[in-house]
Amino acid sequence: MGGGRGAGGAAARESKLEPPPQASPTGIPGRSRRPVQPGFPCPRGALRASPAGAAPPRQVPPEPPASPPRCLLPCLGLPCWAAATMFSCVKPYEDQNYSALKRACLRRKVLFEDPNFPATDDSLYYKGTPGPTVRWKRPKDICEDPRLFVDGISSHDLHQGQVGNCWFVAACSSLASRESLWQKVIPDWKEQEWDPEKPSAYAGIFHFHFWRFGEWVDVVIDDRLPTVNNQLIYCHSSSRNEFWCALVEKAYAKLAGCYQALDGGNTADALVDFTGGVSEPIDLTEGGFADDEAKRNQLFERVLKVHSRGGLISASIKAVTAADMEARLACGLVKGHAYAITDVRKVRLGHGLLAFFKSEKLDMIRLRNPWGEREWNGPWSDTSEEWQKVSKSEREKMGVTVQDDGEFWMTFEDVCRYFTDIIKCRLINTSYLSVHKTWEEARLRGAWTRHEDPQKNRSGGCINHKDTFFQNPQYIFDVKKPEDEVLICIQQRPKQSTRRDGKGENLAIGFDIYKVEENRQYRMHSLQHRAASSIYINSRSVFLRTDQPEGRFVIIPTTFEPGHTGEFLLRVFTDVPSDCQELRLDEPPRSCWSSLCGYPQQVTQVHVLGAAGLKDSSTGANSYVIIKCEGDKVRSAVQKGSSTPEYDVKGIFYRKKLGQPITVQIWNHRVLKDEFLGQVRLKADPDDLQALHTLRLQDRSSRQPSDLPGTVAVRVFSSTSLTAV
Repeated sequence: MGGGRGAGGAAARESKLEPPPQASPTGIPGRSRRPVQPGFPCPRGALRASPAGAAPPRQVPPEPPASPPRCLLPCLGLPCWAAATMFSCVKPYEDQNYSALKRACLRRKVLFEDPNFPATDDSLYYKGTPGPTVRWKRPKDICEDPRLFVDGISSHDLHQGQVGNCWFVAACSSLASRESLWQKVIPDWKEQEWDPEKPSAYAGIFHFHFWRFGEWVDVVIDDRLPTVNNQLIYCHSSSRNEFWCALVEKAYAKLAGCYQALDGGNTADALVDFTGGVSEPIDLTEGGFADDEAKRNQLFERVLKVHSRGGLISASIKAVTAADMEARLACGLVKGHAYAITDVRKVRLGHGLLAFFKSEKLDMIRLRNPWGEREWNGPWSDTSEEWQKVSKSEREKMGVTVQDDGEFWMTFEDVCRYFTDIIKCRLINTSYLSVHKTWEEARLRGAWTRHEDPQKNRSGGCINHKDTFFQNPQYIFDVKKPEDEVLICIQQRPKQSTRRDGKGENLAIGFDIYKVEENRQYRMHSLQHRAASSIYINSRSVFLRTDQPEGRFVIIPTTFEPGHTGEFLLRVFTDVPSDCQELRLDEPPRSCWSSLCGYPQQVTQVHVLGAAGLKDSSTGANSYVIIKCEGDKVRSAVQKGSSTPEYDVKGIFYRKKLGQPITVQIWNHRVLKDEFLGQVRLKADPDDLQALHTLRLQDRSSRQPSDLPGTVAVRVFSSTSLTAV
């Protein structure tokens, strides 16, 4: 660790800044079966002056409380006792311990110089030729009285610099409006603040927390920031002596490898890194929300719920071509640009008692341009006459201003008409001590790996590559309610961009979900009913929200092309525990008991589709199916009040006693005792070429069974290859 100039700061370091390359939307070749969602790359502009006008309202950081410690995680639904547990699990990034490093600097009376992210060109860019001369300066060399916060923290603090990271700045704007969230990202904010009365206590070192690949990491940086002409060239605050946003950006650039790695990215990634939540992209154009009022109202309620429960939200207008980048529309909005959504509310129209009794409300969204200027100029813009429909008290409550500060209001209908994408970062509540919905989370780590042996290969590509698709990792989970909302997210391990290794490109990833047999324990080897499918996108995270019926499902995460390798994190959220686990074995394992007890000679899949003509009753039968084979059985859910039920239940059986038939029984569920309605016996011969059978129900007589009312439709497949299903 290099020395500085005592408490006064180290000498400024010089390096060269590459002229930023032309931004372009992220994407993958058009061979994907669904459109790739672009990230939110943005143009780079010159340094911008702070907006004129009075300072916007700010959120003043509270004084740190005395014991017991205040819970910093209310938005995640964690009780106070869980907060300490979570923070105790924060992992030092690159094994740099903030407290130990700071103590060492104070003891030696030097300012910290980070050897892992030095004040050199390597920390600025990963490729290109040097541009303007950059001088790395400490805040005290840039201004007098540097501070972490000036009059608190506000989304109006941030202004984008000379790197195309509006996606990151937009996420920071959202972060600044959430006290519980920014206090996680900026821990010990009071201890990290400059203290003019104790200059000897300052060591030029800061640390920040980010959620990366399933865990919170503590990133240590020094306070040397890149400048040109004594001006910060990247993210900067409206106040010249406020540095929280520049320091957070530097820590985030360290994670990415360099500042240039932040050029063109995805807002969803930053939102997840700030919260540990899951990001859900909404394609407003594909969903037709602008013209469908019912769908739009439903989406607004979901957006309002995410906002009211502490989530972060962003919006953008897709840039299809390079010419679209930074293109300003007649309405004042900018294409290829990420906007932070800073407020969501239903606005009461009218004045006085008329507004109270009429109760007419308008769905409204407040957005902010990270540039701090260039606003929407349509209805409900800052100087729009529509604001006369809202009382003065309502306008004050909404914080309506008329200055060109980059923040503006729009109706949600106009948002859906002019914007193409919304990203909702949901904070998943897993606390049992919450009044809101509680989710059960399953979190598993996996990897796409290559191997010459097909049975050991785990990099098979998407379903387009049918010969290798089932070689991918597979995960099984259960839906234990008649129907349940399931949230699934896969995240690939982030890759750094460095001059040595080049740009850390994301793989194009996605996943498919299949409804499988109720008793499946081994890997899938053939196609079954696909219950849901995500998009394929070269983003760090892919998210899917889906409603599924009761049953067992298999998730197959894949890269778009076969042969790619990488690590991933799978997160599955359900209302009740899903027992999610990886399927590692292709077939039943052999053991020392196999020679004595036997080993399966055949695999059989039985799919009971439904029944017809069941025994009549006044209300219809409340029937269910039981499939039995060699002591193993599968039972369906009860189909109520129908003589023609649809069961759609499957079982898979690894058979040792081939002479013993498989039995399919139908029962009528009653309060005291269930009633037997009939059964069929299946030989399930591999040579039977007829897949679908419609069989008459019979009684349970073992010698001469008699026919009973009703038939059952059964699809049967058998094979001597245990990896055929």
